[in-house]
Amino acid sequence: MNLQQISTLVGQELLRRQQRLITVESCTGGSIAQVITAIAGSSAWFEGGFITYSNASKVALVGVSAAVLASAGAVSAEVVEAMVAGGCQRIGAQWGVAVSGVAGPGGGTPDKPVGTVYIAWQDGKQYIWSCRFFFEGDREEVRLQTVQAALQGLLSALRSYPW
Repeated sequence: MNLQQISTLVGQELLRRQQRLITVESCTGGSIAQVITAIAGSSAWFEGGFITYSNASKVALVGVSAAVLASAGAVSAEVVEAMVAGGCQRIGAQWGVAVSGVAGPGGGTPDKPVGTVYIAWQDGKQYIWSCRFFFEGDREEVRLQTVQAALQGLLSALRSYPW
């Protein structure tokens, strides 16, 4: 299934629930929102997004704690979970997805090599979960795989919840 098909199905599920989605993106730089807004009619279920590329923007735009950033690092479960919670709370959306990672070619460390990406989701009941991924390829491939995983995670969650 391509990104447009996944986004369309995400939108159908959100419309059925009469709920809305936000994105909070770091390493993808708005690519998730771009895929979503390429779908005609997505304004009925997509509220908006934040591009929080720097640590300062994570703090200022979605309220990530500077202490959490300092202790866990921007590429961490703690930070993406705070990003999605802050984004949903600020805009008032029920569903959200947040991403932060090391797309490369530089910036990797032994603990967080290039291709390390964390994705967090918030569902319509305000439950938050996250997952760490290790993607291979160049910068564009890592970013594309991140978008795919973020949208597929949303679709899987939406289909898993009977409400």
